[in-house]
This record gives sequence, C-alpha cells and structure tokens, in this order.
Amino acid sequence: MIKQFQWSDNQVPSQQVPELELEERPQQLQWAENELGIQQPSASNLEVVTHEPENVSRSVVESVGGIPNELYERLGLTMPRWLLWTLTVAVGIVLSGLLVSTLALWTPLWSNLDRTDEELGFSGKDDQKVPLPGELWGNISQYKLSRPMNILIMGVDPIQGTVDGSPESFTGTSDTMLLVRLNPSDRTMRILSIPKDTMIAIPEKGLTKVSDANAQGGPVLAARVVSRTLNNAPIHRYVRISTSGLRQLVDQLGGVDVFVPQEMEYQNTRSRLSINLVSGWQTLDGEQAEMFARFREAGLGDLPRVQRQQALITALMQRLNSPTVLPRLPQLTRLMRKYFDTNLKLEEMMALVNYSVNLERDNFQMTILPGTFSRFSQDPNSYWLNLNGQQSLLNNYVGVDVPGLKSDSRPVNNLKIAIQNGSGQPELTAKVIHYLKEKGFTNVYAVSDWPDNQRQTQILVQTGNRQTGRELREVIGLGQIDVSATGDLGSDLTIRIGRDWE
Repeated sequence: MIKQFQWSDNQVPSQQVPELELEERPQQLQWAENELGIQQPSASNLEVVTHEPENVSRSVVESVGGIPNELYERLGLTMPRWLLWTLTVAVGIVLSGLLVSTLALWTPLWSNLDRTDEELGFSGKDDQKVPLPGELWGNISQYKLSRPMNILIMGVDPIQGTVDGSPESFTGTSDTMLLVRLNPSDRTMRILSIPKDTMIAIPEKGLTKVSDANAQGGPVLAARVVSRTLNNAPIHRYVRISTSGLRQLVDQLGGVDVFVPQEMEYQNTRSRLSINLVSGWQTLDGEQAEMFARFREAGLGDLPRVQRQQALITALMQRLNSPTVLPRLPQLTRLMRKYFDTNLKLEEMMALVNYSVNLERDNFQMTILPGTFSRFSQDPNSYWLNLNGQQSLLNNYVGVDVPGLKSDSRPVNNLKIAIQNGSGQPELTAKVIHYLKEKGFTNVYAVSDWPDNQRQTQILVQTGNRQTGRELREVIGLGQIDVSATGDLGSDLTIRIGRDWE
C-alpha cells in the first residue's frame, strides 16, 4: 500500500504525530510534526509553502509584544491601556483575515480539492492553468515513506441525531480497531486487529473495554491506552471512520468481492440495524459491506467478526490495486475529508496510497491481538490480553521489544494444525491428517468443512508469523500462504484443502 518515503535533510517536513507521551496527562497528548518525513515532488512540479525556522529570537517576539505600549507612550494617548490593547487585537484579527484570504487566492492547489471535476479544468482558461487534483495525484509516485509508521484506525459507531462527518459523529465507541504498521525496510504492511472487548485500564476510570476509549477521550485517549497496552508502542497517526464513510468508500470503489461463509440475519430496532446477507461469493455494495463487517454471532465474542473484517480489508486492498481506481483518487480524497477524521496530511495520504499499490501480496499480513476469554469475568465477552511467547509478534506488528518476553520457539510439527476441507472431496480430510501425523505432527485436528469449493490449497497463518507457513509448506509440498487470522480460531495454522491436493 505505501511506498518508501525517502528521508532527506532538505525536504519539507510533514505534520507528524510523535510517539505518545505517557505521563498522566490524558488530554495533553501532542501529535508532533518532526518525526515523519516525505520525499515530495520538486518545486518545479508542486508549489511548496515553507515555514520560517522555529528558533526565532526571543527579543524579536518581545519587541513585537511591546509595540502597543510604545505607541501609547509616544502618542500621549489618554484612553485606558486595556482599550488600546483591545483595539490592537481587533485590528490584528482583521489583518490576519485579509492575509489568509489573500493566501487562499494564491494556493489553488489545495482549495481545489473540494471542487467537482466539472468545476475543475472545464469551465474556463484560467482554471485550466491551475494544477488539478488529477495532476496532483499524477505525482503520487514521488511521495515515499522512509521510516516505519504506526497508524491507529477506528471504525466508530454512529451517534444518533448527529450529522455524518460532523465532529460529534466521531465521538461514539469504536466498533473496529486496527493498528497498521508500515515498514519500508522490509516493504511490509502488517495489521493487528484489536478486539473491541479487549480489557484495558483508563486513568481515573479503571478497567473497561478498549472500544470505550474513543467515547471517553477521543483519539488521544484511544491512542494512549493502546500504546500503553502494547508496551508504549509508538502511534504516529490516527484515522477515525464513520459507518457512512465505509459505505461511501466501498461504493466509490465500485463494490468489493467477498465470500460470505454463512447466511447473516439480524434485526435491532433500537439501533435501526438490519442485516440480511446470503452465503456465497458476492460483490457487496457499501451498505452490504457494513452489514458484513458488523454482524456478530451470539456466544462467540468479537473474534469471528474480526475475521470477517480482515476478509473485508483483503477485498478492499485487492480493489485498491485495480487500475480502474487510480483515476478516482481525487474523489476518494474529498470523501476522506468528509467522512474520515484523521491527522494525516494530504501528502502523507498520497505516500500511503503509493506504498499500498506497490505492495507485494506476500508482504500484506494480518493477525489478531493474542488473548483469551475469562471464565471468571462477569462479562463473558471480555477479552484479556495474553502476550506469553509473543515477542516476535510485538516486534513485527507494533515495533516494540519487551524485556524478558520470549518468542514462540516451538517447531512447526508441535504447533496446532487445523484441517479444513474445501475441496469437495470428503475423504481428503482423514488423508491429510494421517499424512501429517506420519511426518511427526502431534497436534492435528479436523474442523467443519469450508463452504466454498477451492481450487488451490491455502495455508492460513493464524498467529502472524509467515515463517511457520513456509515450514509447513515444505512438508506438504503445496499451498498458498496467507498470513491472516481467518482460519480456525484455536489453531496456529489452518490448512484449507483445495482440489489441487492429490
């Protein structure tokens, strides 16, 4: 998804989000602007606004602040000093407004992003001289990521009575939470799904579910509790998406192709949520994609829904890589500005898209935050973090090392291997289990058949470590490796048998 940002000393720095401050100041988190860098097109291609150095002499500031007092003394004014200060501030505001208006006339590149295609370039000669959004996105290959970047993505439940895209519409609980890590050093994109029922601690609030953090303190608090939960992991940016934003995004992409493994029916008159999907391969529109992502079976917690969300993410990635999508990027940008709340800047968005469209399939990996459901909890759906043996996962998916925490060093033949038959040949299940046990595998078991008839066998790496998938493929001699948590929830690896198994 995002290509490499080349960091250079003379580039224009982007607005950045620093690593989270972890003091007990939940409302004072500052997203700094000096950590992320972007290689941008040269000045001949794009107009770049530069900023004055930050180390301005204090004497200059003090001298400017003393101007009203100096005028007061020299002019021999008899009006009260407070009135002079009030007039000075008022005049300053008016002049600032005029300056901003003047600058707006000289910066059409950014202001044009809200205009329609009909308004841009087709209404007159003057408009045609202005860089169009399409031309801006035509330079997308020049925006590159050079350092690892962690982005917290939250799908926010709708707030009844609020206007879509308004600040109030993003203040609900987060129905979906993902930590996305982009690492240009190995050209990977890794997504860690955080179940909404994960138990976390909020200062002065005590134990609660991670989905409540956004409602109680917005993206600052949500980022802080996720960072603390993951050993002070850096979080550089956040994105909050309304359900309307998801619907609009899918519709703008022309729908997504998703396999619906079972019929989904659900009615909730209070929240006005109605879900009705049939099983099988479908091209889902925006409303159907929302149904697919939000459906939740009773008694199974949030994990099956997390699996469907990962399947939807994979489908969205495939659609984004379609050559028909690139011309729609300006429209998608306008959509994001309305239905997405984020501190990503425009050039950062372009770098992310550039990275994404050049991402190799094998380097796109997903897993679920490791944890368990507690039998002793009052809420049976509460999910408790368990990071035993997960050092590799934290390093790869979050970018942190925990002193004393070990990696899972079990050989592949000691891992839990689930066998799921998707070949349409029932006898293959027992055949595969027998074969693996002959090869020394000690924990192999069968699960319910996959309802889709598959041509190719899949090796689903449930725990996020691609190396274990490679080792299993060496044993069985075939299989497409997918690093995603869409296999059996109790397994380390799931073999989904296809028709290619003989």
